[in-house]
Amino acid sequence: MCGITGIFDTRGKSDLDRSVLQRMNDSQQHRGPDEGSLHLEPGLGFGHRRLSIIDIATGQQPLFNEDGSVAIVFNGEIYNYQELMTELQALGYRFHTKSDTECIVHAWEAWGEDCVQRLRGMFAFAIWDRNRQTLFMSRDRMGVKPMYYALLDNGHLLFGSELKSVMAHGGLRRDIDPLAVEEYFALGYVAEPRTIFRTAKKLPPACSLLIRRGEPVGEPRPYWDVRFTLDAKICEQDAQEELVARLKESVRLRMIAEVPLGAFLSGGVDSSAVVAMMAEQSAGAVNTCSIAFDDPAFNESEFAQMVADRYRTNHHVETVHSDDFELVDTLARLYDEPYADSSAIPTYRVCQLARKHVTVALSGDGGDETFGGYRRYKLHLMEERMRSALPLGVRRPLFGTLGQLYPKADWAPRVFRAKTTFQALARNSVEAYFHSMSFIRDADRSQLYTNAFKAQLGGYNAREVFKRHADNAGTDDPLALIQYIDTKTYLVGDINTKVDRASMAHSLEVREPLMDHKIVEWLATLPSSLKMRQGEGKVMLKKSMEPYLPNDVLYRPKMGFAVPLVRWFRGPLRQRLRAQLREGPLADSGWFDLKTVERLIEQHESGARDHSTPLWSLLMYDAFLRNVVGDSAHAQQALAA
Repeated sequence: MCGITGIFDTRGKSDLDRSVLQRMNDSQQHRGPDEGSLHLEPGLGFGHRRLSIIDIATGQQPLFNEDGSVAIVFNGEIYNYQELMTELQALGYRFHTKSDTECIVHAWEAWGEDCVQRLRGMFAFAIWDRNRQTLFMSRDRMGVKPMYYALLDNGHLLFGSELKSVMAHGGLRRDIDPLAVEEYFALGYVAEPRTIFRTAKKLPPACSLLIRRGEPVGEPRPYWDVRFTLDAKICEQDAQEELVARLKESVRLRMIAEVPLGAFLSGGVDSSAVVAMMAEQSAGAVNTCSIAFDDPAFNESEFAQMVADRYRTNHHVETVHSDDFELVDTLARLYDEPYADSSAIPTYRVCQLARKHVTVALSGDGGDETFGGYRRYKLHLMEERMRSALPLGVRRPLFGTLGQLYPKADWAPRVFRAKTTFQALARNSVEAYFHSMSFIRDADRSQLYTNAFKAQLGGYNAREVFKRHADNAGTDDPLALIQYIDTKTYLVGDINTKVDRASMAHSLEVREPLMDHKIVEWLATLPSSLKMRQGEGKVMLKKSMEPYLPNDVLYRPKMGFAVPLVRWFRGPLRQRLRAQLREGPLADSGWFDLKTVERLIEQHESGARDHSTPLWSLLMYDAFLRNVVGDSAHAQQALAA
């Protein structure tokens, strides 16, 4: 696991400033504290920070082929590298290391752009082929590892594992993209391929970018997608047995390391299943790490302890205090872009704990998306049955009116909170799912934005992100469609972003066996009834894990990894929230209606409404402006650009 960065002159062979490349590389030292190396030649500079995991002795980067004409910087792990090494050796390629990095170099020589089809793992890399005068960049299928890039006016292309390395160059304009701001306040993150800055982009998952010197920089090319065919002819019992076999293989591949290895154990189904599969294949006790909360409403530690006791793991637990909100500015600097998932706080803490004991940790991330585990899936399918009973032409005026008239009742039991349901029923399936997923809903964002900002948007709405992916989904199955959308949006922009930054902040590598693309492809062939049935999610995963995990772990209500925002904004964070949202870069920007902001604060503090999500989103956006964009004057200038 590493951090990579680089500069490529797309027009010629200019001399590059070594100190600039050094600065870009040093900005990511947390991603690779073990070693740091640079390579410069006319028109090209590669930087690499290394966290040594495999082939510690000889796996240094940038790494070259035998004659030095092909160079690579690589972040991630290729889990089938030993198999690939054998295949490439049979083709005549010689290996001077035992690293997965050298496999990619020779795979490029053997198969060109199609080399990514052979790779199984999490990765983001850049290859320079001097003979072809070509730079080739690629990112893994599920978007586990990040890649940012920007093309400057002088033709220099910058790239890096984090946006901060691109910013460290000094030549990137920090003009904020209004469309990215709209995506952030709708989704809680800026969706691929956009970044918060107009001039920088994210390389989307499962995409490659080939750039030939002297030619215009084109668009990324997709090399993979998941197809929900739902057509596998397999009985439920056989599917459960095959799932266990596939999980064991995926976990086994991710247990290859030359450093201490363990797992996160939250007490949920996904992480518990991973730990069970590790224990089944480990010669010694598995290292597990859990976070406990001093607030019982958020504490799952007893369920994690059940699994730890069953498999006699070396279990490490630390308690996070319910007022652990000191990380606001740290998170803003860590993520480089506005990011509003408050579970980033406990994620940061569990990574901090894990790094005290291991260098590599396996996680259960991706299980909800691939197995159908989110509670919102159940609600969406219930709404879908109601939507199918009436045509949109009837539903839109009927439920649209009810949605406007029915009061918002955050305080009431869920059965009486019908406003959101009415609003969803007035929409088509994709629009309804976007509505349910929105951090701040359309009408509320409209009130939050000033007319000046709305003019900057030019009518753009973040729902276009969902529509774009839905158009490519290739399925009209209600569950499969939203699983596909989540895989392309929430999993990448929220979950994977959160885990990558939190883990790398502590120089910890996190591996994701439930996101193995072969498992994802196979699950997409299975009928949706094996994933969700009668309102129960993850049916097949739970059934297959019954011999391995306690029923109290498998069939208890899902809790999530939350923090008490509601209480924070009525108590210990009250003064900070008021101070930062009333004065500073957010208030000075002219993009947010300050009367609406004040109303949100007043209603929340009084207990009349729960506005914790929009208030947290505003607080984190302000923290981004203060910590990343710069001082108030700089932020205002960037916003007005």
